[in-house]
Formats: sequence, structure tokens, C-alpha cells
Amino acid sequence: MSPTGFALAPRLHYLAGRARRIDVGSVLERAKETAREHGKWTPAVVVDMLWQAGFRQVGFQDYVDYDFAILSRAERATYMTHPVSNQISQQYDDPAFRHLFQDKVAFDRVFSEHLRREWMVVEQGNADAVRAFAERHGTIVTKEPVGQAGTGVHRYHAADVDDWDAFHRGLWERGELLIEQLITQHPDLAAVCPGTVNTTRVTAFFDGEKTHILAMAQKFGRGAVSDQMTFGGFYTMLDDDGKAVGPGYDSHGHVHVRHPDSGFVIADFQLPMIDEVKAFVDRVARVVPQVQYVGWDIVVSPDGPVLVEGNWGAGVYENKPSVTGIRTGHKPRYRAAIGF
Repeated sequence: MSPTGFALAPRLHYLAGRARRIDVGSVLERAKETAREHGKWTPAVVVDMLWQAGFRQVGFQDYVDYDFAILSRAERATYMTHPVSNQISQQYDDPAFRHLFQDKVAFDRVFSEHLRREWMVVEQGNADAVRAFAERHGTIVTKEPVGQAGTGVHRYHAADVDDWDAFHRGLWERGELLIEQLITQHPDLAAVCPGTVNTTRVTAFFDGEKTHILAMAQKFGRGAVSDQMTFGGFYTMLDDDGKAVGPGYDSHGHVHVRHPDSGFVIADFQLPMIDEVKAFVDRVARVVPQVQYVGWDIVVSPDGPVLVEGNWGAGVYENKPSVTGIRTGHKPRYRAAIGF
């Protein structure tokens, strides 16, 4: 057993793969960025980043995002990192069931009752059905079955379509095969950013009997179809009661005390229906118990939580000390729930 509690062979294989793919230029840029921000000596930061990556399983972007340059060794040890999260996924998410989360059509079929919205699949010859669906809902969201970080997600308004056969053909040719009804979010979420459906990422582990909520992050968009960072989105961590712990931030060095468009003070945000959210996560975690470690994306609607998607490669959302003043992360919660 390795010091982290995971098998040594997979860890060495992962490290070897990282070493082969390392982008020296990217590492240097990250080190320079960190050195400028925290008043450190760049060569020392480079050495520290490489040491942390090789012996402490800290991704280079983790090092930057979570301000490792200003944290003590004990404080660093409390942070969940992407390499460790990846090992949890590999160990606890059964490969035979991962496709149910990777394929958005398969996901909607399995979790249909928890979506709480209509959806359909684009097929050859069903242009009339697509038109009826779009006109019934006014605005629709289309998704490519396989995509991540918000890629392959599009939004259309029925009123803008003149030729439904051409529209249908375009969806088919571009691979936008899943159509969903647009989610109506709770007024408390719309107050921050009304133009984007703002999702809550709840990272959870189902141990076969109990669902453990490991971390919660609230994502906010900038009016685009997705709240992911590739669309200008950002996030803030939430405490156990669903309260924001500080301003918002992203992986590009942007800090948002207020939402850039609405002016809402991010630290004042309170996720509505937090008890319902926790109960909802427990229910969806039991649908495919073979995939135990999931990052659930949900939206609180006026009538309660609805499911957007589940990510078997859960990723990591953590505190940023220079923004929140909180110098500890969520790793102890992961250890307590999972036992590594």
C-alpha cells in the first residue's frame, strides 16, 4: 500500500504518463505566474511544483489554483488534488458502468425521472418531432452525446428557425443528438446570473449504504449556454449549509467579488433548498451504485433540485486561500468517507 492508501503500481503508471506528457513551457509559465502573485523566487517555485507533482500528487494547475506557494506542508496536506481524485475514480467507479455517465443519451435514459424535464433524441426522419418539441418549449438545449467542460452544448430559440428540415439536418450532421427542455432555475440563482442556468457541483461518495457529500461548489455563468470556465464561468465553494465561503474565482486568475454582470456579491450567496439538495444527491447516488465517486451537477429549480449530469471523473473544486482566507481543503472529508 502506498502512502496515499492506493495501490503503488497504478500510481507509478500515472506518474510515468505525466512525465511523458509534461509541458516544460507550461510549467514555467505557471511558476512565473505564481511567483509574481505571491512574491516568490521563480526557480524555487519550479522546484517546489515538480516536487509536489512527483511526490505529493499535486497537479501543476492544482498548485496554482490552491495557492500552494503560500501554504505550509500541513495545510497542503488537507487539499484534494486532481491526481488523487483520478485514483479514487479509477478504483471506485466500475469501468463496466462508466459509459452510462460518459454518454449523455444513456445518462438521460437511466436518470430520466431525476431530470424533471422533457428530452428527446434526434434521429433520421424525425424533423417534425424536433419542431414540435422546440415550439412547445420555445427554447431548447442540444448536446453532443460525448463532451466535457461544456463543449458540445448549444442553445436555440424556436422563433429563430425558418427551415425545420435544415435545422434538423444541421443537428444530425453536427452530432447534436440530444435535445432537452431548458431548465428554469430558482429566483435566488437567477438573481446572480439570469442568462445562464447556474449549476451546483456536489462531489459525493456512495459507500453502498450511505452517501457522503465531500464538497459543494456553486458555479456561475456569464450569460452563455454553460457556466463552465470555457464560457467565462467561475465558482465559489459552499459550506455544509449551502452558504458561499467567499468571492468567486476560476483557473485563469480572475477573482469576482461581485458578479461582473449583475453586481451580486458572491459571498452573500445562499443556495436555496439545501436540505432538499442533500436528499436529492443521496437518491441519485443510488441509481448506479457501481459508480461510487461522482461529481453531480444539479440545478435548484423553483420546485426543487433537478439533475443536469453526473461526472464519474469527478474533478476537484477547492478553496483558494488568497481569495477566501481559508487555508485548508476538503481532503480529510474524502479520507473519512473513503478510507484511503
